Amino acid sequence: MPRRKSMMTGSRTRGRGHKKGRGAGLRGGRGNAGCHKTKRIMYERVGRVWGAHGFKRPQSVVSANNSINLKTIEENADSWIAEGIATKKGKVVSVDLGEMGYDKLLGTGSTNQSYKITISAASAKAVEKIEAAGGEILNG
Repeated sequence: MPRRKSMMTGSRTRGRGHKKGRGAGLRGGRGNAGCHKTKRIMYERVGRVWGAHGFKRPQSVVSANNSINLKTIEENADSWIAEGIATKKGKVVSVDLGEMGYDKLLGTGSTNQSYKITISAASAKAVEKIEAAGGEILNG
C-alpha cells in the first residue's frame, strides 16, 4: 500500500477536514450546477448564451422539396433523350420528372423547345413559361 493511502486508511475525513470532504459542496456542485448563480462569471467569460434559443421543427412536418429549374431541363434534354429517360415525338419532349425523383418545377431559365412535363408541383412562373413555349404540365 502506498504511504499516503495507508496514512488515510482508517481516517474519518481523509485529510480534508469535516466540511470540505462532504460531497461536491466545496466546488459549488457537480458539473454545470450553479452556472446561473455561483459559477456565472466563469460561464460569461467563455461566451455562453443563456437560455434556450430557437425551435426545431419535427421531422414528420418537415419535407424537403427536391426541385429542378427549367434551365436544367433545357441543358439536359438531349442527354435524357439519348439515355431513354425522356422521349421526343415531333417537336414535343416528354419528361416524367416525378419518376426521376423531383417534386417541384421552378421557373428559372427559358425554354426553346416545347415540353410535356409530368410533376406533382410547379411554380406559376414555370407553368407560364412552359405554356408560352407550346408545352404543358401534367400532375403526376
